Amino acid sequence: MTRGSGRNAPDRDAFADAAEVFQLLSTPGRLHLLWLLSTEEADVSTLVRAVGGTKAGISQHLAKLRMAGWVEGEREGRRVLYRVVDRHIVTLVHQAVEHTLDQRTERDAARHPASAPAHPADA
Repeated sequence: MTRGSGRNAPDRDAFADAAEVFQLLSTPGRLHLLWLLSTEEADVSTLVRAVGGTKAGISQHLAKLRMAGWVEGEREGRRVLYRVVDRHIVTLVHQAVEHTLDQRTERDAARHPASAPAHPADA
């Protein structure tokens, strides 16, 4: 990926590659998996309980995340523990979720403004 020097934008390939990142992040289940795996290692059964879905579905998501190089698995006895290995992806996921929560808070505050005090002395 090519970086611009302030005035120059990255090349088109860089934008295409970035779009692929967002495409892979575009499913709530994968975002949830990445969020969980950014805080601790987990096996498929643990992830199924936390995220929901089936073992097959979670395994398919993990396979895509492994192919992207974002997640790695390490065998521990009869199970495989997964973890996120790309810190940039952790940052993207956390910022996206935090941004969404901030927007939700702002939207709720706009819908239900705090009632103003009846008397100036109460402020």
